[in-house]
Amino acid sequence: MVELDVDSKYLHGLLDPKYIGKPEDVLKKVSVEILGKEVEVYDLSHPFGPGVPLWPYFEDIKIERMHYHAKSRVLSQVLTHTMHVSTHADSPIHVEEGFPSTDQIPIERYMGKGVVVSIPKGKWEIITAEDLEKAEPPIEKGDIVIVNTGWHRYWGDTVKYFCYAPGFYLEAGEWFVKKGVKAVGIDTQALDHPLGTREVWCQGEGDERNRVLPWLADEYKKEKGRDVREDFPYWEPCHRLLLTHGIMGYENVGGDIDKVTGKRCTIIGLPLRWVGGDGSIVRLIAIVEKKP
Repeated sequence: MVELDVDSKYLHGLLDPKYIGKPEDVLKKVSVEILGKEVEVYDLSHPFGPGVPLWPYFEDIKIERMHYHAKSRVLSQVLTHTMHVSTHADSPIHVEEGFPSTDQIPIERYMGKGVVVSIPKGKWEIITAEDLEKAEPPIEKGDIVIVNTGWHRYWGDTVKYFCYAPGFYLEAGEWFVKKGVKAVGIDTQALDHPLGTREVWCQGEGDERNRVLPWLADEYKKEKGRDVREDFPYWEPCHRLLLTHGIMGYENVGGDIDKVTGKRCTIIGLPLRWVGGDGSIVRLIAIVEKKP
């Protein structure tokens, strides 16, 4: 076997190796100062990569190496995937025709003062207006609101995460609009309760063929004694209420969410400037002023 000559200048673009840094130099945590104040930054995003959990009817992502080190001395990858995967923001055009796409939305709607609140919920429970009214710290007008239900702990390619999650529905959407918040994020699969989505919701009245997961509707009826459409008569009402009123929405929030729950902070989650885009993967962060 031929040993790799790590001192080879060719490995480093013909630079002398003494000019090349070390991987640990890149990984070292550095301080951050914003507007003259030192801050702490928390990542509220789930990872993205091979095997990332997907909605039940999505095609798998594809990651191909166009260039790799043994071939080209650089690494370049080609991605094929929906923007609605991992931690991401939906755009109004995603749910209502004629509404703005990602590139048309003022970037200010994706950043600002905010709050991360704890509203623990179990299987199929609904986040109510009363839950939001009682949240601590109190939700204020103009806030970016991140709700921690505890469901981010189940993030994975599982029925529990995507099918049994709690969530927002019509009442929460109405409350957020009336409150005048700037954006909303949640640590579950979507801005709407899973039973108010295409997992069980039919596009045509009574057309069971359009249900992605008919067994889920059957399980709900067996457990609750009612048809799922009796309790969830609208298709993604929270999506439609928030996004058409200019309230941006983040789905699959996770990462360090527990570290900032119960705190007021600055929240930023920027989408790609995608012309005609219906949504975008984001790197969602919370910024807290560092205490002396």
